[in-house]
Amino acid sequence: MMNWDAISAVSQMIGSIAVVVSVLYLAFQLRSSTKVAKVAAQDAAASALRDVTKPFMENAELGRLWRAGLEDLNALSADDKARFFHATHQFLKAMETIHFHYTYGLLDAQLWSGWRELLRHYVASPGIAHYLELRGEVFSERFRTFLSQLEPVDQRLTVGTLLGKENRPGT
Repeated sequence: MMNWDAISAVSQMIGSIAVVVSVLYLAFQLRSSTKVAKVAAQDAAASALRDVTKPFMENAELGRLWRAGLEDLNALSADDKARFFHATHQFLKAMETIHFHYTYGLLDAQLWSGWRELLRHYVASPGIAHYLELRGEVFSERFRTFLSQLEPVDQRLTVGTLLGKENRPGT
């Protein structure tokens, strides 16, 4: 017959094994959950920017306004400038969210590289640069600092500058 000390020792050992198994299970679940969170963040990032840019593709007038505003705000009426500024705000907020996801490890570095490259070209456009001068404070300090540290592009490639290049000599 076992004494109470032996029973207690066996119980403590079983309890310890159960705790270790539980911790390992939680670690596995946390790792799986982190992967799911990363995939969800990456999908949300793409969806957010798609939601901003989709109307430009579906509505020719909005597409024209976006292209014109990127390159020459003076070509727009006051109402069109306001619409361009609203679109710019939404575009930059989507990019700020994407940057936030990357900063907190929720976005794959290779995917981030593509988003960062896209952003480099767009913030160099005269229209967005002007908007940032006027309204930069509506974005987080972290994002503003990031934008200020972006390496300038040699040749700005946005929808405002890409169109027609295929018909130009030497391109």
